[in-house]
Amino acid sequence: MENKDKLIIGIGRRKKATAVVKMKEGKGEIIINKRTLEQYFPLFYQREEAIKPLIVTDLKDKFDFEIKTEGGGISGQVDAVKLGIARALVKYDPSLTPKLKEYGLLTRDPRMKERKKYGQKGARKKFQWTKR
Repeated sequence: MENKDKLIIGIGRRKKATAVVKMKEGKGEIIINKRTLEQYFPLFYQREEAIKPLIVTDLKDKFDFEIKTEGGGISGQVDAVKLGIARALVKYDPSLTPKLKEYGLLTRDPRMKERKKYGQKGARKKFQWTKR
């Protein structure tokens, strides 16, 4: 590969969360907002979901990641990190695309919060109706 010692950047988004993933060859360190993966995502399933592209492609201990994530909540940030890592891996090696697509890791989740409408309490909820 001609990508040796290069910094590869992948951007992931979900809801209001964004993650900028900087990937370089290393020994498997993952730093998110200057904290370790375990500190930033304390729950096991969150960590598992965030590094799913690495598990699927068996590249868990081959790269170091420095990730900056902001906006949204934990759940949105987990998915943003996952998409960012997947996109960075594809930039590094395009032959990984079919494997990642098979698990749906290259598709951005389009679901967003629906806006509140005027004359209503929320996006769908109405004010209480009174007959008299």
